[in-house]
Amino acid sequence: MEHYYTNQPGADSKEQSFTFTLRGREFRFVTDRSVFSKNRIDFGSVLLIETMEIKDGMDVLDVGCGYGPIGMSAATLTSSGNVLMLDVNERAVSLANRNLQLNEISNAEAIVSDRFSAVPVGKKFHVILTNPPIRAGKQIVHGIFEEALAYLVPGGSLWVVIQKKQGAPSALAKLQELYSEVREVAKKKGYFVFQAIKS
Repeated sequence: MEHYYTNQPGADSKEQSFTFTLRGREFRFVTDRSVFSKNRIDFGSVLLIETMEIKDGMDVLDVGCGYGPIGMSAATLTSSGNVLMLDVNERAVSLANRNLQLNEISNAEAIVSDRFSAVPVGKKFHVILTNPPIRAGKQIVHGIFEEALAYLVPGGSLWVVIQKKQGAPSALAKLQELYSEVREVAKKKGYFVFQAIKS
């Protein structure tokens, strides 16, 4: 079984497309094999998108963007800001960039990156969003929380969606250890959305 966090998926391409409404806007998505949640936007991502607070003019980073729903939604909320979308999966990044074009979103781009490795040196963001790759393991997930601090402006925040049975309690403890303030913003069907604020 090939994981969606594989850098170069080997599974044969079999594209499909669907439409999905997020925050009152209809988006069209092209997806493929070997990407996360290829048949529909997963519940966790939808919950994060519906609760995240992004003001126009903010610069946003989407870590583990997949084919793009979280970053694309963020881009529509900050039309005068910019969104950088990262994923280790080359196929997912290619799809994300196609989906940005398909939906005529010009203030965002997706790049191949192992966690934060490809983010330009010195670049800082107001908001970092992640639906972390739980199956990659706790070390990777908690590593994202730790590394995010260096890429946030003071007062900036990391938004995380995570399922209780997939480690929400330990994720919350880790966030509280790292950040000056952590809020539980949403809780639904066993999923939690946390906002961790950098002092």
